[in-house]
Amino acid sequence: MHEDENGDGHRVAGQVTPSGADQEFLALERELTVLLRRARANQGEMAREVHPDLESAAYGLLIRLDELGGQRATELAGYIGVGKATMSRQLRALEELGLIAREPDPADGRAWLVTLTDEGRGRVGKVREARRARYVSQLAHWDRREVAELARLLHQLNRVMEK
Repeated sequence: MHEDENGDGHRVAGQVTPSGADQEFLALERELTVLLRRARANQGEMAREVHPDLESAAYGLLIRLDELGGQRATELAGYIGVGKATMSRQLRALEELGLIAREPDPADGRAWLVTLTDEGRGRVGKVREARRARYVSQLAHWDRREVAELARLLHQLNRVMEK
């Protein structure tokens, strides 16, 4: 337990601090802060593993393209939560590194789809496989149902945070 135990090692559900904050939400804030700090650091490391000149923020774009295939720049900007200018700059940098390419959208000849190049797909795949191996190693003592439940809860949290 981190703090505010009731003496027997269990937190009282709904317990409120003197400031009026619920313990559960303070614990959630604390754990998410640690998780996000570590995730940012890991994202930078993974980006450098894909390419030494890759910006940390661009790693998420590569993952999205790896999972969904071709996307319009506007879709990527909306997903990442950045403006057109920022997205254009990031895509230009990825293109210069040979990790992505732009091709005409078959559904709309005026639009372009951004896709991973073979080089980009290979580099991203290698880094993602190494990351999955680290998770397997770090969580080897967890029951697979717990891993699935964590993934389910994180997915649920991400969906709520999208809105």
